[in-house]
Amino acid sequence: MFCCRGKRKLYLYRAVDEHGQVIDVLVRDKRDRAGAEAFFRQALAHTDVTPSTVITDHHQPYVKAVAMVIPLARHVRTGLHRRHGYTTQPVERSHVPTRDRLRGARGLRTVYTGQRFLESFEAFHALRRGTVTLCALLPGYRPTRASEHEKARAMVTATEVLGTQLKKAA
Repeated sequence: MFCCRGKRKLYLYRAVDEHGQVIDVLVRDKRDRAGAEAFFRQALAHTDVTPSTVITDHHQPYVKAVAMVIPLARHVRTGLHRRHGYTTQPVERSHVPTRDRLRGARGLRTVYTGQRFLESFEAFHALRRGTVTLCALLPGYRPTRASEHEKARAMVTATEVLGTQLKKAA
């Protein structure tokens, strides 16, 4: 959950794979079953892979949303601090850079700007972590012969490519 500059709260849905790579993000102004179903459908359409296990927190609408959208997946509801079994701690730890960045900006204004910001922010982090390389996104890019201006243009183009990969029509 992220606070808006106004009185509203914005809720962030994030899909993270077993390697910690962010698959998809969705920002909504309500945390309900419709938002959860929309998010799961969007994440499935983005990856074209049906997960065998879905791990979520204890939010009740996730139970029916997972049963509706991914009926064959095993749904594990867990929390941050468990002695045994699954935890959502890796997912929560991946929120830290986002929360740190938004703290300085004093939150988000609207759902639309929040969605755009988080898509580009996750794209930059994928480039920075090395889970996505510039050469993979831009086939003609050669890092050894690139000038500083070419590197900057390549970063902008790669960010646009990653942003369009994360962005889905609502």
